[in-house]
Amino acid sequence: MIIYGLNTCAICQKARKALEEAGKDAIFRDVRDQSLNEAELAELIAEFGDRLVDRTTNDWRGLTDWLKHSEAEAQLAANPKLMARPVIRDGDVYYLGWDEAVQEALLSQ
Repeated sequence: MIIYGLNTCAICQKARKALEEAGKDAIFRDVRDQSLNEAELAELIAEFGDRLVDRTTNDWRGLTDWLKHSEAEAQLAANPKLMARPVIRDGDVYYLGWDEAVQEALLSQ
């Protein structure tokens, strides 16, 4: 299992802690320190589309108009902090966020 997020993200920290306490073997990857490569980004975009970009952040509001109207890949390549998080990969299944449905799916296994 891989958790993609930011070390400073409170939701990522909650997800990581809950998964560890449930005995899940999870690798955490800070997308600022280890950027997603083209193949990884393409895979996540194929899975989540535009939902992968968090448009509620100050980082997104700070983008140039050109980038705001660009594809999600360009936005995330320019600023990895724009990724909605956490993204959790459990085998071949991806989850976005840490809501009740995601928690139920991952913690009840």
